[in-house]
Amino acid sequence: MRMKLDRRTFLAGSSALAILPYSRFAFAADRTNPVIALDADIGNLDPGNRVGTTEGNIIRSVCQTLVRFEPGKTSWTNDAAKEIKQISDTEFDFELNPGQMFTGGYGEMTADDVKFTYDRFINGDKSGKKLAYADDMEALKAVEVTGKYTGKLTLKHPSAALWLIGICDASGAILSKKAVEELGEKIATTLIGSGPMTLKEWRPKEQFVLAANPDYKGPYKAHFEEITGKIIPEHKTSFLSYQAKELDFTAFDADQLDTAKGLPDTKVIDIPGVDYTWIGMNVQKGDLADLKVRQAIRWAIDVDAIIQGAYSGATSRAKTLLAPGLLGNWADAPLYNRDVAKAQALLAETGKTGLTFTFTCLNDATSLAVAQIAQANLAEVGITLTINAMDSGAYWALGADDASKDLELTLVPYTSKFDPSFQTQWFLASQIGLWNWQRWNSPEFDKLHQEGLETLDKAKREAIYIDMQKLLDESASCIWITHGRNFFVDAAWLKPMFLPNGKDWQFEFFDKA
Repeated sequence: MRMKLDRRTFLAGSSALAILPYSRFAFAADRTNPVIALDADIGNLDPGNRVGTTEGNIIRSVCQTLVRFEPGKTSWTNDAAKEIKQISDTEFDFELNPGQMFTGGYGEMTADDVKFTYDRFINGDKSGKKLAYADDMEALKAVEVTGKYTGKLTLKHPSAALWLIGICDASGAILSKKAVEELGEKIATTLIGSGPMTLKEWRPKEQFVLAANPDYKGPYKAHFEEITGKIIPEHKTSFLSYQAKELDFTAFDADQLDTAKGLPDTKVIDIPGVDYTWIGMNVQKGDLADLKVRQAIRWAIDVDAIIQGAYSGATSRAKTLLAPGLLGNWADAPLYNRDVAKAQALLAETGKTGLTFTFTCLNDATSLAVAQIAQANLAEVGITLTINAMDSGAYWALGADDASKDLELTLVPYTSKFDPSFQTQWFLASQIGLWNWQRWNSPEFDKLHQEGLETLDKAKREAIYIDMQKLLDESASCIWITHGRNFFVDAAWLKPMFLPNGKDWQFEFFDKA
C-alpha cells in the first residue's frame, strides 16, 4: 500500500492511532510482498561512489559479485564466479558462469566486464578521478582477461581485507562495461545489474521498488516478487507507520523498546552495534586549528549525558574508533569524562574568549538531541554553538567536491564493515575533500594504514590499528559517542536478513517466516 500521508499529517493523526485497536488497521492482511522503511534515500548508485548503506544494500541485491556473502554471515560462496582458484598469495584465477545477462539489454557478463569494473578502482573513473571507495580494492594491482569468461587477479600484496570489504561487498559489484560507457554520469541514478533483483522503480525522497530478476541465472533467486522501500528519515515516524500496519519492517529508537515488545504479531530484533558515531572537529578551520581548543571541547562535552539524553541509555558509550569485538579494538583507550575545570583551564591557556562554532548534524531527533546537549555543555565554558541540522540528502552531499571544507563541529554517524581498514580509511589524508571531514592529515597514520593492509599476522595487525587510534586520540579531532545498537520490528510473517553489523541488509535473502 502506498503511504499517502505526509509526515505532518501522519504525526497529527498518530495520537488517534495509539488508542485504536490494531484490528482496525488491516492494511497488511493481504500483503504478500514486504513494505519496509529506510531512513536515507538513494544518493549515488555507482558502487565505487555510493554514499551509504541504502545504496550498498540495493547494489548487492541487484548486482552480482564474484562471490556473495552467505545469508547472515561474513563467509561467502561463488556467485558470478563458477570457480576461483588461488595460485599464490597474490594471484587468483577466476572463471565466470556463462549466460549471466545484464538487465536493460546490455548483454552477457564476460571477463571484460570484471576487468572494467575493477580497473575503475585501480585507475579511477574515465577522467582518472579516484573513486570514493577505491581503498576497498587497494590491494588489487591488475586484472588480466585470459578468455571470454576467464581472467586473473594480481594483488600488490597479500590482503586480509580485499575479499571481505571489496570483492564480496558493494564495491565488488560487477558492472556492464557497455552500460557504464553509454550511461556516463547517469550511473549515479541508474543501476544495471545481473543479480537476483532489479531496481524497478525509484521515486526520490519517497520510495524505491526492488523486483525479482526473472533472468537471474545464479543460485540466490529472490524470495519475493517485490520489496518496496519507503524513505522515512525519522524512526519515530516509521515506527508509527509500522504500528498502523503500513510497514512490515523498520528500525526504531531505543526509547520505544517497551512499546515494540508489546506489539502483536511482531518480532523485535536487537543487534549490538559495531558502528561509530562521533563529533568531528575540523582541524583546519579557524580556532579549531588550536589543539588546546579541541582538547577543551573534548573535556567540556558530557558524552554520558548524551548517551542518556539522546539514546535513552540503551546504547553503550564509545571511547575509540573500533568497536569491541572488532580486530584492533583499543580496550585501554582513555575515557574523557566531563571536566569543566580542565576545559576552562585549557581555554585560558589559549587566551581565546567568545568562541563560536557551527555544529552540523542530521535533522533526526537523536542527532538534534546530541547537538542540543553539546550546545548546553559548551555554553558553560563560554563557547557558543549554532546548530545546523540538515536533511540526509544535503548532509551526505558534503562528502563530495570538498563541500565539507567549511564544517566546524560535525556529528558523524558511520557504518562499520568487518575489517578495521574499512573504518580507518576515512581518516586518511587522501579522504580530505571527501569523507575526512576533520581534515586531519597524519603521514604516520597513513603509513600505518598501509602497513595494516599489507600485514596478514593477526596480532601484528591488531597492534597497528591500536597505534592508529592512539594517533587519532592525540589529535583530539574526534569525540567518540557510541558504537550504536540496532533495534528493528518486523511482522511475524516476514524473515529479514542482515549481515552481523545489522546495517547491511540482504534483500535477496528476505523471506517468509
